[in-house]
Amino acid sequence: MALARRSRDLGMNYWPGFVDALSTLLLGIIFLLTVFVVVQFYLTQEMSGKDTALTRLNAQIEQLTELLSLEKSGKVSVEEELAQLRSNLSATEGERDRYKGLFEGAGGASDAKGKVTELSGALDAEKRISGRALAQVEVLNQQIAALRRQLAALQDALDATTQKDKEAQIQISDLGQRLNVALAQRVQELSRYRSDFFGRLRTILGDRPDIRIVGDRFVFQSEVFFDTGQAVLKPEGRLELDGLASALLDLDRKIPGEIAWVLRVDGHTDVRPINSAQFKSNWDLSAARAISVVQYLVSKGVSPQRLVAAGFGEFQPIDPDRTEEAYGRNRRIELKLTER
Repeated sequence: MALARRSRDLGMNYWPGFVDALSTLLLGIIFLLTVFVVVQFYLTQEMSGKDTALTRLNAQIEQLTELLSLEKSGKVSVEEELAQLRSNLSATEGERDRYKGLFEGAGGASDAKGKVTELSGALDAEKRISGRALAQVEVLNQQIAALRRQLAALQDALDATTQKDKEAQIQISDLGQRLNVALAQRVQELSRYRSDFFGRLRTILGDRPDIRIVGDRFVFQSEVFFDTGQAVLKPEGRLELDGLASALLDLDRKIPGEIAWVLRVDGHTDVRPINSAQFKSNWDLSAARAISVVQYLVSKGVSPQRLVAAGFGEFQPIDPDRTEEAYGRNRRIELKLTER
């Protein structure tokens, strides 16, 4: 008995309630995923900018540290030079005083006077050099103080950037946990509605061996729609598809337009190679059968944008045995509602 006629006999319209619930759940999940992607994008941009600023600050700290080391080395050299100058100055003053004493004791000898004059000139030169050295030391001290202030400012900026990074990581972790909890709740609700839907569908289909529900797919044996080795729909197969087309049209009216859903029609064959002038391989046959189903649904008013035809040939068997029963199960048409 055809699926559409059985549905009319039972008088049950199971699609609207399930579709409304499924639509609401899908909208909620898509919204949550969109929010997560947007927040993740902006947080990633902010983290990238902070990493760049942190790298730049570290480079500046290294440069300032090198400058500080050079300035310290220069200061040590100047201080050593100053100490040497002071030592020379002390020695020169001692020589001056000694010659001055000799001059006074000798009653003003001309050679002693000349020596004192020479030593006085040298002493003045040493004082001038010492003054310049002291000025250089003062400049170096000021430069070192400025470098230390810059290092302190950079360290404060580095600490602030590190703290912001930690806060951003905490926010990302918290947001991820909340989204995971929300998605888990949505998935649980969706699973509950899906189980209820498939339970009702099994009641409607009864115990027909040629139509089954496997997971989230409707599985029809190929013999329901096609003769052996053919891709032209049989009359009884068209009756089955009439009911499906009516349900799809009702579904398309109820699901919001922003949800990109499609009905995927998958064609499968058994492993035995086909020997036909029309079809070069099982792949060709499976694709042609899927296309025939899609074209018939389009002729009944289903939007082509909501349909996908795919041929899998013999490469996705559900029964690996090499028996007639296994071959029959593997020759099938699968219908699956999924996202585009």
